[in-house]
Amino acid sequence: MGKVLVISQRQEAHINAVVKGVELAKLLGKRAEVFAYSFEYFGDAEFYNPKFVAVAQKHVMKQREAKIEQMLQDIDEQDTPIHSVWSKDLFEHACHHSKRHGFDLIVKAVHHADHYLPVDWSLIRHTRVPLMLLTDNPLHKGNSVMMALDLDSKKTLKQQLNQAVIRQATALAQATGSQLHLAYVIRLPQIIHDMEIVDTHALVREAKQRHQSLFDELNLTDDCVHITVGEPDLCLYQLACQHKVQYLVLGAVQRQGVYAYVVGNMAESILSRTRSNVLIVPAREGQLLPIE
Repeated sequence: MGKVLVISQRQEAHINAVVKGVELAKLLGKRAEVFAYSFEYFGDAEFYNPKFVAVAQKHVMKQREAKIEQMLQDIDEQDTPIHSVWSKDLFEHACHHSKRHGFDLIVKAVHHADHYLPVDWSLIRHTRVPLMLLTDNPLHKGNSVMMALDLDSKKTLKQQLNQAVIRQATALAQATGSQLHLAYVIRLPQIIHDMEIVDTHALVREAKQRHQSLFDELNLTDDCVHITVGEPDLCLYQLACQHKVQYLVLGAVQRQGVYAYVVGNMAESILSRTRSNVLIVPAREGQLLPIE
């Protein structure tokens, strides 16, 4: 049985990550473990009175653990393990621990409905296991899972990532009883699109013909296959809204360093717009990691 690392939400989060994470783990046939991350600054007392700091840390962690115990008791899941962790950099511990201890998924609530916080972006850029970011936007209460693929990429890493996204999205759709959708955006700068010098309908028609065997293999009907032309971030946002997508599944190359700053990450551009729950399937540029 697989394991799901559930990061308990802070007070300002607008969705209960503990309850939703445990529920999602059960649907996927996995075992949830809740991690309560705590950290506080104590000012000068931290340097002058170590004993005070130790007592204060214990008190803060005990309070958070008690709240989580109550949440689990309310949903009759008292047997779910709870781990209290004192850590300033939540993402470092979560990314390292999940990979080292064989977790299949990290689940975390997005703190604000309109944007991600730095800790969310850090998790996206460094996680080595799939990451589910939960939101509670009332506009996306549909019953569909949409996977975004880069079908025409010739890069081995992208092709591998496509297969990983398909596996994750298919499993998620089956577990949640959702309809599976496939989205592919043929990149075309807006200025060229507006000039109408490219036959976009022909591009879409040819792409469907090239990849029809994949659609047939996945048992996807025409109304569940969405191929469009434009900028991926805007197009996927529009598709997610149009089809009331509850879960959007993306592959993230996770470029690092200066190259990431100059070239950017398409997944991050998409995430800055979407308001669906997002499942991010990670990979690293230049590293062909075995994605199970």
